[in-house]
Amino acid sequence: DGDEVTVDGKRAGGAEKFVYYALNKPVGFITTTSDEQGRPTVLELMTDVTARVFPVGRLDCATSGLLIMTNDGKLTQHISHPSGEVWKTYHAVVEGEVSAERLRALRGGIDIGGYVTKPALVKVIGGNKHSTKLEIKISEGKNRQIRRMCKAVGNPVSSLERVAIGEIQLGRLREGQYRKLSPAEVEYLKNC
Repeated sequence: DGDEVTVDGKRAGGAEKFVYYALNKPVGFITTTSDEQGRPTVLELMTDVTARVFPVGRLDCATSGLLIMTNDGKLTQHISHPSGEVWKTYHAVVEGEVSAERLRALRGGIDIGGYVTKPALVKVIGGNKHSTKLEIKISEGKNRQIRRMCKAVGNPVSSLERVAIGEIQLGRLREGQYRKLSPAEVEYLKNC
């Protein structure tokens, strides 16, 4: 408690204060801190955040929606760890009508190329004869999992948006905008 840390004779600053944000990632941005190909990253959207934040988990370039941004590595590991059961909720618009048989397959777990997904919560929330809007809740996050699940049953995804991570809701946050998480939301994420 009484020690002082110095670097090249200068006193080092205190521990970095943790910050937590909800970001509505637009399509076309990649979920990383930098990109060798020059594509826009989610960090470019966080214009007035001075802390060095990074995304918790990933959304592919063609997927929009809720992304947690923080500098808290322990929380990131807690939420992202495969043993976690944090449900992520998506709205997917898929091609065509989704039959009851296909809904059962999505709900029961489906082979997405050598891996059978855990059961998902899936319901139809809209659509017409050309497309169907599904709400899909999953507790894991394999690479492009929702897209691969829907393609496997014959209903490729046209658009995909993550609307919730556990109890944290995207709400009315517009694409490209972000907000600080409330203390209650941070506490929830630490304990879920």
